[in-house]
Amino acid sequence: MNGTRTARPEGTHAHLAEGNARQPRKRVTADVLLRDRQDRVLLVDPSYKEHWDLPGGMAEANEPPRLAAAREVREELGVRAPVGRPLLVDWVRPRGPWDDHLLFVFDGGRLPCEHIAALRITDPEITRFRFATTAQARALLRPDMYRRLRRAQHALRTGTTSYAE
Repeated sequence: MNGTRTARPEGTHAHLAEGNARQPRKRVTADVLLRDRQDRVLLVDPSYKEHWDLPGGMAEANEPPRLAAAREVREELGVRAPVGRPLLVDWVRPRGPWDDHLLFVFDGGRLPCEHIAALRITDPEITRFRFATTAQARALLRPDMYRRLRRAQHALRTGTTSYAE
């Protein structure tokens, strides 16, 4: 081989596009671990769920998870939060009406006082928000979400990223 590329046959693009259209799509959830100076975690209370949750939500079509997380925090709480490295990636099995999906938790860092003061509910899906200690979060979060919170906190302390199925 001389290192030159040969032209692809006509129809290759159409063939790939057809295959792409038939392949399954994966739903993506992107949340953010935001903390205050006391390392309490910011939680939101969604109107459509029984339990509290981390700020964040579903990515839109062709939206990168990190941008989805930042957009969701801005839409829910009216602040532009920093969204850093991924702390956790989970494959979540189908449950109830939901297909399987990928769940990301990103590091949002410690919010400065001016960001905390600017927090407000800007999305009708959110009924309230609060900063919670880890012990308080255990009582507020669904058990699987609490385990994710603990894994994300561990990843934050150790500089790692947690992955689970």
